[in-house]
Amino acid sequence: MTMTVTAGAAPYGPPGLAGLAELLRGPVRAALAARTTAVRAGLPLRPVSALDRFTWLRSLGPGQARDAALLDLLEALAGHLTGRPAPGCAPDDPMPAAALDAADGFTDAPTARLMALYRAERAAANRPTPPARPTP
Repeated sequence: MTMTVTAGAAPYGPPGLAGLAELLRGPVRAALAARTTAVRAGLPLRPVSALDRFTWLRSLGPGQARDAALLDLLEALAGHLTGRPAPGCAPDDPMPAAALDAADGFTDAPTARLMALYRAERAAANRPTPPARPTP
């Protein structure tokens, strides 16, 4: 059996960090969007203008205020995944840990496994390498 390699074909083996981030972008964004919709449904309609929004925020009870803050966070993280950097996230970070944390428990099992693999790969990439030992 002969194997043909096409120019631009992906190499065999597990995807790297960038490949995992690309695989996760859609499912994580979908989970964030679903959570956003659910949270928004439990809140009164949010005004657009700054003054009206301030009045709206002050009218919320403690539980609704927490939900409003969560809504802002989820929207910012979903925006980050579509190219609008979220506050507190590095603009060049393709998959912030906060986005993974917010999507945890709201994805299917295969996506959850990919998220765990991404976290492990990221931790390994960020692990400092020990200094080389001199040879005797």
